[in-house]
Amino acid sequence: MPAASTAALFDPAASAGPHPTLTIYNTLSKKKEPFETVTQGKVGIYLCGPTVYGKAHIGHMVGPVLFDTIKRYLTYCGYDVHWVVNITDVDDKLIKAAAEQGITMAEVADLNIKDYDDNLAALGVTEIDDFPKATECMGEIIDFIAGLVDEGFAYESQGDVYFDVAKDSGYGKLSNRTVEAMQGDGGGAADRKRSAADFALWKNAKAGEPSWDSPWGKGRPGWHIECSAMSKKLLGETFDIHGGGLDLVFPHHENEIAQSECRHGKPMVKYWAHNGLLRKDAAAGKIGGRAERDAKEAPADDAGGKMSRSKGAGGLADLIAKQGGERIRFFLLRTHYRSTVLFSEEAIEEAAVGLETFYRLFKRFARITKADFYGLTPPTSRGASSIALGDDPTLNAAEAHREKFLTAMDDDFNTGGAIAELFELARLTNKYCEDRKLEESADPADVATLELLMTTIKELGGILGIFRQPPMSAAGSDDLLDKLMPVVIALRADARAAKNFAIADAIRDGLKPAGVTIEDRPSGAEWTGGGEGAVEAVMQMLIGLRATSRAAKDFATADALRDQLAAIGVTIEDRAGGAEWSVSS
Repeated sequence: MPAASTAALFDPAASAGPHPTLTIYNTLSKKKEPFETVTQGKVGIYLCGPTVYGKAHIGHMVGPVLFDTIKRYLTYCGYDVHWVVNITDVDDKLIKAAAEQGITMAEVADLNIKDYDDNLAALGVTEIDDFPKATECMGEIIDFIAGLVDEGFAYESQGDVYFDVAKDSGYGKLSNRTVEAMQGDGGGAADRKRSAADFALWKNAKAGEPSWDSPWGKGRPGWHIECSAMSKKLLGETFDIHGGGLDLVFPHHENEIAQSECRHGKPMVKYWAHNGLLRKDAAAGKIGGRAERDAKEAPADDAGGKMSRSKGAGGLADLIAKQGGERIRFFLLRTHYRSTVLFSEEAIEEAAVGLETFYRLFKRFARITKADFYGLTPPTSRGASSIALGDDPTLNAAEAHREKFLTAMDDDFNTGGAIAELFELARLTNKYCEDRKLEESADPADVATLELLMTTIKELGGILGIFRQPPMSAAGSDDLLDKLMPVVIALRADARAAKNFAIADAIRDGLKPAGVTIEDRPSGAEWTGGGEGAVEAVMQMLIGLRATSRAAKDFATADALRDQLAAIGVTIEDRAGGAEWSVSS
């Protein structure tokens, strides 16, 4: 039996042992390992969430988008998945932000949690089961620390409590560091610690700071202990997957292992899964329907730098409003999760070009069938393909692409390779439509085949968390953009008829920042795309064309553009600082 068939028949709830084809890279062992759960049929996942002292930036979305996809895939494969993302709502940075804003630490946290939740929803991250806050788990945190003190792994010093790394013979095994090479808090804490590498479990309260009663006096927890306590509370002493960015390997995850394994005397986690960091200011790569298939270790000196609030990153809500959540999610999933993600708005816009391949296909499906792609109901489990292998070469090819998609996901959740197969499936479907001339006349049997192909695309897209609903600000959702685009299409047609390719090329290039694509069809040109900011981008392109035409003394084009805009209620006014546009009320 082929490996793919074996995987399709594997029932995690009823079958013992590892999954027959699924592997995951383990940072601890530095290799891919067969996926076998702690409890048969069940998967526990813990992802380190944000410290909510400021608004979220796009770097905060890498882990949630990835693990939302991983949960979707594991669920599709038959596992019962419990996914936890913690919230750190007590921290030096929160205390500082509260003082600066003149509000309480809890109010700072609540404002930024709301921002974080809204951004997750916009990117389609809907699969998180628990969102524990550190302040709501203080009893469990204090009990955890007390157990470490009682067993001799931690000690109290002047109201602080520190973990004694010398008592943990395995300390450093995740990051491959020796105790001698590690640095502790230093500074004012150095004289309270036995070793510079010891780290704080509990911090003595300072005047005016939020604090909780404990056996060691009033204080608050250190960062690392929070995750050990919350993961134990919700997932148990040993669970399946712990995720986070590569920057958390040391000290955070190293210290989590030390705390949890010394406290419980057993492994904390089976698989440590770390995603590459999001880096900025690197040149965007070309998108032609392919994706970055393979994982590559992210070198520390990669171009740009890690996205963080301290480097001025932020404005995620504005980016989502401009680009749309599905674009950003697709952009993040094109790269294998262990690779560095090179961020720029240009890269997101280029990813949007790839998405338009699918959006155009969805419109073609609607034209042929008069049905809505988003209304299709795909299979939700691995063994329930819509396609039965037989004599139809197109359906056989489609099932082969589906199997390659699943093979990519089985290989350490290689979303880049999976997306490449999704593009191949779209190409196959478009070719089928063209070969059978389905837009001219559609035989019912051909339509049924088309529906199977489109259902498979929806099935696989659902695993990635895309194509679940129409994209934000798609064609037709913005009234002014609806009015502007016929003007643009007419201007483009006139330019091409007059062999004025400079104007035609300027229109093509000017539509890219707007996320708009024009497709020529026998029935006429059609456009797709758009989004928040698309109207402004299109108007700036038209203003630029008008200025270029006037400079070239092509007053016919400039006047025609003015008149067509006026007909839809848009006025361009020349001012000393440049042309401005407005809409008549």
